[in-house]
Amino acid sequence: MNIEKNKEVAREIARSYVTLSTDNLTRLAEILIPMRFRRGTIILHEGEVCNYMYYVERGLIRQYYMKKGREVTEHISYEGGMVICIESFFLHQPSRLMIHAIEQSVVYAIPYNKLLSLTEESYEFCRLMFKIMERSLIISQQKADTLRFETAQERYHRTMTDHPDIVRRTPLHYIASYLQMTPETLSRVRSKSNEY
Repeated sequence: MNIEKNKEVAREIARSYVTLSTDNLTRLAEILIPMRFRRGTIILHEGEVCNYMYYVERGLIRQYYMKKGREVTEHISYEGGMVICIESFFLHQPSRLMIHAIEQSVVYAIPYNKLLSLTEESYEFCRLMFKIMERSLIISQQKADTLRFETAQERYHRTMTDHPDIVRRTPLHYIASYLQMTPETLSRVRSKSNEY
Protein backbone atom coordinates (compact mmCIF):
# COMPACT_ATOMS: atom_id res chain seq x y z
CA MET A 1 0.00 0.00 0.00
CA ASN A 2 1.24 3.46 -0.92
CA ILE A 3 0.18 5.41 2.17
CA GLU A 4 1.01 8.79 0.61
CA LYS A 5 -1.24 8.09 -2.39
CA ASN A 6 -3.95 6.83 -0.02
CA LYS A 7 -3.66 10.08 1.97
CA GLU A 8 -4.10 12.07 -1.24
CA VAL A 9 -7.26 10.09 -2.07
CA ALA A 10 -8.52 10.43 1.53
CA ARG A 11 -8.15 14.23 1.14
CA GLU A 12 -10.13 14.09 -2.15
CA ILE A 13 -12.92 12.11 -0.47
CA ALA A 14 -13.02 14.43 2.54
CA ARG A 15 -12.99 17.53 0.31
CA SER A 16 -16.12 16.20 -1.41
CA TYR A 17 -18.06 15.57 1.79
CA VAL A 18 -16.73 16.87 5.13
CA THR A 19 -13.71 18.32 6.88
CA LEU A 20 -11.56 15.69 8.59
CA SER A 21 -8.77 16.36 11.05
CA THR A 22 -5.24 15.40 10.02
CA ASP A 23 -5.36 12.33 12.26
CA ASN A 24 -8.67 11.21 10.79
CA LEU A 25 -7.43 11.75 7.24
CA THR A 26 -4.59 9.36 8.08
CA ARG A 27 -7.05 6.87 9.62
CA LEU A 28 -9.22 7.01 6.49
CA ALA A 29 -6.15 6.57 4.28
CA GLU A 30 -5.16 3.46 6.25
CA ILE A 31 -8.41 1.64 5.43
CA LEU A 32 -8.54 2.53 1.71
CA ILE A 33 -7.86 -0.38 -0.64
CA PRO A 34 -6.69 0.63 -4.13
CA MET A 35 -8.13 -1.56 -6.89
CA ARG A 36 -7.56 -1.52 -10.63
CA PHE A 37 -10.08 -2.94 -13.05
CA ARG A 38 -9.78 -3.57 -16.75
CA ARG A 39 -12.49 -2.38 -19.06
CA GLY A 40 -15.39 -4.81 -18.96
CA THR A 41 -14.61 -6.25 -15.52
CA ILE A 42 -17.58 -7.14 -13.32
CA ILE A 43 -16.59 -5.76 -9.91
CA LEU A 44 -19.65 -7.11 -8.08
CA HIS A 45 -21.78 -9.96 -9.41
CA GLU A 46 -25.46 -10.42 -8.71
CA GLY A 47 -25.86 -12.47 -5.53
CA GLU A 48 -22.61 -11.27 -3.94
CA VAL A 49 -22.57 -9.09 -0.84
CA CYS A 50 -21.29 -5.56 -1.38
CA ASN A 51 -18.71 -5.22 1.41
CA TYR A 52 -17.25 -1.97 0.07
CA MET A 53 -18.22 1.44 -1.10
CA TYR A 54 -15.98 2.50 -3.97
CA TYR A 55 -14.52 5.93 -4.61
CA VAL A 56 -13.77 6.35 -8.33
CA GLU A 57 -10.39 7.96 -8.79
CA ARG A 58 -10.20 7.24 -12.51
CA GLY A 59 -12.56 5.57 -14.93
CA LEU A 60 -16.23 4.99 -15.53
CA ILE A 61 -18.29 2.54 -13.43
CA ARG A 62 -21.91 1.54 -13.82
CA GLN A 63 -24.39 -0.20 -11.58
CA TYR A 64 -27.02 -2.31 -13.30
CA TYR A 65 -29.53 -5.09 -12.78
CA MET A 66 -31.25 -7.68 -14.93
CA LYS A 67 -34.93 -7.30 -15.79
CA LYS A 68 -36.72 -9.72 -18.12
CA GLY A 69 -33.39 -10.87 -19.51
CA ARG A 70 -31.95 -7.44 -20.27
CA GLU A 71 -29.52 -5.16 -18.46
CA VAL A 72 -30.93 -1.98 -16.93
CA THR A 73 -28.35 0.66 -16.00
CA GLU A 74 -29.18 2.15 -12.61
CA HIS A 75 -26.25 4.53 -12.08
CA ILE A 76 -23.03 5.66 -13.74
CA SER A 77 -20.11 7.12 -11.76
CA TYR A 78 -16.87 8.69 -12.90
CA GLU A 79 -13.94 10.51 -11.30
CA GLY A 80 -14.83 11.77 -7.84
CA GLY A 81 -18.00 9.69 -7.60
CA MET A 82 -18.94 7.04 -5.08
CA VAL A 83 -20.39 3.64 -5.98
CA ILE A 84 -22.34 1.69 -3.40
CA CYS A 85 -25.07 -0.95 -3.40
CA ILE A 86 -26.71 0.52 -0.31
CA GLU A 87 -29.04 -2.31 0.68
CA SER A 88 -26.36 -4.98 0.33
CA PHE A 89 -23.69 -2.81 1.99
CA PHE A 90 -25.72 -2.09 5.13
CA LEU A 91 -27.75 -5.28 5.47
CA HIS A 92 -24.99 -7.66 4.32
CA GLN A 93 -27.42 -9.32 1.95
CA PRO A 94 -26.74 -10.57 -1.57
CA SER A 95 -27.02 -7.73 -4.06
CA ARG A 96 -29.37 -7.68 -7.00
CA LEU A 97 -27.27 -4.87 -8.46
CA MET A 98 -24.03 -5.52 -10.29
CA ILE A 99 -21.05 -3.21 -10.66
CA HIS A 100 -19.19 -3.07 -13.98
CA ALA A 101 -16.11 -1.13 -15.17
CA ILE A 102 -17.05 0.54 -18.45
CA GLU A 103 -13.49 1.87 -18.80
CA GLN A 104 -10.19 0.83 -17.30
CA SER A 105 -10.68 2.15 -13.78
CA VAL A 106 -8.91 2.82 -10.51
CA VAL A 107 -11.14 2.80 -7.44
CA TYR A 108 -10.48 2.95 -3.73
CA ALA A 109 -12.58 0.49 -1.74
CA ILE A 110 -13.77 1.51 1.70
CA PRO A 111 -14.55 -1.65 3.73
CA TYR A 112 -17.84 -1.61 5.62
CA ASN A 113 -16.45 -3.09 8.87
CA LYS A 114 -13.50 -0.71 9.05
CA LEU A 115 -15.61 2.34 8.25
CA LEU A 116 -18.16 1.29 10.86
CA SER A 117 -15.36 1.00 13.45
CA LEU A 118 -14.21 4.53 12.59
CA THR A 119 -17.76 5.88 12.99
CA GLU A 120 -17.86 4.37 16.48
CA GLU A 121 -14.63 6.19 17.39
CA SER A 122 -15.13 9.61 15.83
CA TYR A 123 -18.01 11.94 15.12
CA GLU A 124 -16.18 13.15 11.99
CA PHE A 125 -16.60 9.70 10.44
CA CYS A 126 -20.29 9.67 11.38
CA ARG A 127 -20.63 12.95 9.46
CA LEU A 128 -18.66 11.51 6.53
CA MET A 129 -20.93 8.46 6.36
CA PHE A 130 -24.01 10.69 6.71
CA LYS A 131 -22.86 12.99 3.89
CA ILE A 132 -22.05 10.07 1.57
CA MET A 133 -25.49 8.55 2.19
CA GLU A 134 -27.19 11.94 1.90
CA ARG A 135 -25.64 12.56 -1.51
CA SER A 136 -26.47 9.04 -2.67
CA LEU A 137 -30.12 9.41 -1.63
CA ILE A 138 -30.43 12.84 -3.25
CA ILE A 139 -28.99 11.48 -6.52
CA SER A 140 -31.46 8.58 -6.40
CA GLN A 141 -34.38 10.92 -5.72
CA GLN A 142 -33.34 13.29 -8.50
CA LYS A 143 -33.08 10.41 -10.96
CA ALA A 144 -36.49 9.06 -9.91
CA ASP A 145 -38.05 12.53 -10.33
CA THR A 146 -36.38 12.96 -13.71
CA LEU A 147 -37.77 9.63 -14.90
CA ARG A 148 -41.23 10.44 -13.56
CA PHE A 149 -41.64 14.02 -14.68
CA GLU A 150 -39.35 14.74 -17.66
CA THR A 151 -39.60 13.85 -21.32
CA ALA A 152 -36.90 11.80 -23.04
CA GLN A 153 -35.50 15.03 -24.55
CA GLU A 154 -35.41 16.72 -21.14
CA ARG A 155 -33.74 13.70 -19.51
CA TYR A 156 -31.02 13.62 -22.15
CA HIS A 157 -30.47 17.39 -21.97
CA ARG A 158 -30.22 17.27 -18.16
CA THR A 159 -27.64 14.48 -18.35
CA MET A 160 -25.66 16.40 -20.99
CA THR A 161 -25.72 19.49 -18.78
CA ASP A 162 -25.16 17.90 -15.37
CA HIS A 163 -22.92 14.97 -16.38
CA PRO A 164 -21.25 15.61 -19.74
CA ASP A 165 -18.69 12.88 -18.95
CA ILE A 166 -21.45 10.28 -18.97
CA VAL A 167 -22.68 11.40 -22.39
CA ARG A 168 -19.15 11.73 -23.81
CA ARG A 169 -17.66 8.48 -22.50
CA THR A 170 -20.46 5.95 -22.07
CA PRO A 171 -21.57 3.60 -24.87
CA LEU A 172 -24.94 4.67 -26.23
CA HIS A 173 -26.80 1.50 -25.25
CA TYR A 174 -25.85 2.11 -21.59
CA ILE A 175 -26.95 5.76 -21.82
CA ALA A 176 -30.28 4.69 -23.31
CA SER A 177 -30.78 2.18 -20.51
CA TYR A 178 -29.74 4.72 -17.86
CA LEU A 179 -32.27 7.23 -19.22
CA GLN A 180 -34.90 4.49 -19.58
CA MET A 181 -35.40 4.84 -23.30
CA THR A 182 -34.76 2.60 -26.26
CA PRO A 183 -31.59 3.09 -28.31
CA GLU A 184 -33.81 4.27 -31.18
CA THR A 185 -35.43 6.93 -29.00
CA LEU A 186 -32.01 8.04 -27.77
CA SER A 187 -30.84 8.33 -31.38
CA ARG A 188 -33.83 10.58 -32.23
CA VAL A 189 -33.30 12.66 -29.08
CA ARG A 190 -29.60 13.12 -29.88
CA SER A 191 -30.45 14.15 -33.45
CA LYS A 192 -32.88 16.79 -32.18
CA SER A 193 -30.27 18.02 -29.68
CA ASN A 194 -27.73 18.41 -32.49
CA GLU A 195 -30.20 20.56 -34.48
CA TYR A 196 -30.06 23.31 -31.87
